[in-house]
Amino acid sequence: MDIIAHTLWAAVGAAVVHRRRRLSQTTVVATLILAALPDVLHLLPIAGWWLFSDGSFAALRGYAVAIPGQEPGLPQLVQLWSHHLHCVMHSAPIAALATLLVWGLRRSLWFPLLGWWSHIVIDVFTHSADYYAVPVLYPFTERGFDGIAWTTPWFMVANYLALAAVGIWLLASRRSLHGCNGP
Repeated sequence: MDIIAHTLWAAVGAAVVHRRRRLSQTTVVATLILAALPDVLHLLPIAGWWLFSDGSFAALRGYAVAIPGQEPGLPQLVQLWSHHLHCVMHSAPIAALATLLVWGLRRSLWFPLLGWWSHIVIDVFTHSADYYAVPVLYPFTERGFDGIAWTTPWFMVANYLALAAVGIWLLASRRSLHGCNGP
């Protein structure tokens, strides 16, 4: 799924939870950041190559929007780091380990981690074998589930229509929760 949709779905989730349990603005922002982070973090080696070596912004942009087989050429080390950061950030075992570590320190679930988890779960089903299947069991395997490619036009339309519908429902139900039925 695209990064905007990931962030919007995390915002929807936070809004729904906020109705039952108050979430601080910091918690919501951290949740949204963690929902977007898996698609941003793996770009850092490419950005570093651009900023500190002989890379280019065109290569960074090209990599960010590439379709399989049409990624720009990258130095081997940059490609390696980028690939493994992508795998790490889309890995359920690694997210589980991070969740357990944070749980051990806090003695409770840190809500923003659900942003990261939502990203992983959504991507498992919205990436296909032909369009960057998500290595959800990395480092044990780099294989991914063959879902629907989020770039499929009908799916993108359906996804954003669903987001719009849920957003309208949230706004409408918020008004009725507060007794504001409008003019």
